[in-house]
Amino acid sequence: MREKILDIAVEMFLNYGFKSVTMDDIAEKMGISKKTIYAHFSTKTKLVEATSIRLFEKISEGIEEIRSKEQNPIVENFEIKRFAMFQLKDEKTTPHFQLQKYYPKIFEFLKDKQFELLESCVVSNLERGIENGYYRKDLPINFISRIHFAGLMGIKDRELFPMEYYSQLQLMNYFLEYHLRAICTEKGIRTLEEFKSEHEN
Repeated sequence: MREKILDIAVEMFLNYGFKSVTMDDIAEKMGISKKTIYAHFSTKTKLVEATSIRLFEKISEGIEEIRSKEQNPIVENFEIKRFAMFQLKDEKTTPHFQLQKYYPKIFEFLKDKQFELLESCVVSNLERGIENGYYRKDLPINFISRIHFAGLMGIKDRELFPMEYYSQLQLMNYFLEYHLRAICTEKGIRTLEEFKSEHEN
């Protein structure tokens, strides 16, 4: 039952937001009593924490699977972006912003976990890209991995990038292209242009 509650809670939180969904809503959706949910999660905060960790682990596993294919490093960036956005339902309910605002301790815990995952992922991608001539050889890898993470966190700021002007998918596309054009060699830029041409038509 605990796993079913988590599955439904993840779906509802991503569709309607952490703040909007109540324990009553989840119980009604599942056709069970609220008491049953409280038997597994004593508070809504504990449920939010468990669902956030579950979602993070699912995304981490998917990213590792993509990385294991050792694709062209530029293509790998787009595959990871596509997978993460799909899992987060294009972040229509701004889960990042809601966690930060309403559940700051959970947000900070997850932020540290995300940094560990992304640093490993980005450093590996950069090293492979440099080795294969897609990225410039003079790149300060540690700095790039950290500025990449800072940028990803920054574009989720809804005060800086209001939803009425930018969708999260649009922001991710802009950011990823900005990142790649800053680090690519001529060979990398050609690959980026070819990939965009194939996937935009």
